[in-house]
Amino acid sequence: MNKDNYIYPAVFDYAEDGISISFPDLPGCFSCAGSDEAAYFMARDAMRGWLLVAEEYGDEIAAPTPLKDVILEANQRAVLIDVNLAFYREAYKNRAVKKTLTIPAWLNDLAEKENVNFSFVLQTALKEHLNV
Repeated sequence: MNKDNYIYPAVFDYAEDGISISFPDLPGCFSCAGSDEAAYFMARDAMRGWLLVAEEYGDEIAAPTPLKDVILEANQRAVLIDVNLAFYREAYKNRAVKKTLTIPAWLNDLAEKENVNFSFVLQTALKEHLNV
């Protein structure tokens, strides 16, 4: 079962050209920004995306490292980032997915002549076929 609320430490690495963002507990979860405020929002967005994909693929999601245990360099600061996935999980599941299909030319011509919305018809037919 997936949980809705997550809080993880992010490391903000300050350089002349901006802030690099990483998460010690979320391998490959990175972002960057030009200000602290932007870094906070970019960190939340990156973390949210990482967690949604991890859930989708059944990847293990590590427990967060306590903030006091995050090892930092002189130009770095640890920041707690929180996300609630409930809203985003539903939006992620309902995102549009492009499919390519083949139908007879005569059927395509007739449907186009009648201004048929192909996506709507396919969705309706799939729901009916799958009893959802």
